[in-house]
Amino acid sequence: MGELRGTHVPVLLERCLELLAPALDRKDRATVYVDATLGLAGHAEAVLAAHPRTVLIGLDRDTEALAHARARLDRYADRIHLVHAVYDEFTEVLDRLGHPRVDGVLFDLGVSSLQLDAPDRGFAYAQDAPLDMRMDQSTGTTAEEVVNTYSHGELARVLRVYGEERFAGRIASAIIRERERTRMTSSARLAELVRDSIPAPARRTGGHPAKRTFQALRIEVNRELAALETALPAALDALSLGGRMVVLSYHSLEDRITKQALTARSRSTGPVDLPVELPGTGPTLRLLSRGAELAGEAEVEANPRAASVRLRAAERIEQDGRNGTETTTRRRAARERPGRVAEEVRTSDTGIADGFEVARREMPRSPGDGSGTTVQGEG
Repeated sequence: MGELRGTHVPVLLERCLELLAPALDRKDRATVYVDATLGLAGHAEAVLAAHPRTVLIGLDRDTEALAHARARLDRYADRIHLVHAVYDEFTEVLDRLGHPRVDGVLFDLGVSSLQLDAPDRGFAYAQDAPLDMRMDQSTGTTAEEVVNTYSHGELARVLRVYGEERFAGRIASAIIRERERTRMTSSARLAELVRDSIPAPARRTGGHPAKRTFQALRIEVNRELAALETALPAALDALSLGGRMVVLSYHSLEDRITKQALTARSRSTGPVDLPVELPGTGPTLRLLSRGAELAGEAEVEANPRAASVRLRAAERIEQDGRNGTETTTRRRAARERPGRVAEEVRTSDTGIADGFEVARREMPRSPGDGSGTTVQGEG
């Protein structure tokens, strides 16, 4: 294993620790924590240090990240299980390890600092590299294969849906013309094509003009959204009573999937006109964040990668089957208050239903809330 590439600072570390602590501090038994996107193990290391009786199950599809994480967590070797797996293999991994129930789960989605800062991986539009973009370089389709083999319609769909790119058709046309002349292999050349395809007025705002295209290709190559749609329900099913899940997402599509998965289980499924809950129809989750929480302004200023992070969290509860009351303590719920919250509104300019714009506003925080410096990505 070579020297660590890039700089890794865990996303919203103190807030994640605060949210997970009640689930991992069990006086009667040891607890199990799953980091579904282990990355370089920043969150995992902090959890293991804070909870001496907690066992870690760490998943990651990136073998290089796993090697670094294993070295970083060496002093906790007697209570860690690191697994080369994608998070949609959540249930299979737990079955193999003999842990059908877990107490805490973290998903830190998106591209990791290791992948983003490594020029040879092809994730960054600011550096020239082969068009790879695979998080697991041992298998799967590369971005080079996507841009050189997909039809115009398929390329436009990927850019429009996964990148929310308004000029998807123009960019797809430019890619088709370029590959008819010569095979596309360079991330710098792709970034140049995208820039030239977007009208000059549109390039003046919104950051680098290629960022949406690179995001879209990365999501397509790694099947990120399909994996997330499978993984979130599996993780929620595995939570023990009082168990908690925290999800950090970095764009509206991830956040929408997360919001839908958590909200669906936080509401009653029984008839609305009945005075009491029918057995089995009450909510099984309690939402711990009011909307999506944002990184603080100081974090964003210190590290621009923190600007897009959105946090959602929930706790597994149980209905008593008689009057629909929660068996977990409501007094604790009253004490826990969210931090900065994303105000979600429907938008029409992207063509994506349930998209959002963010209005930053301060919300009350409990005295123990933290706001660690953040960096986009897993782990």
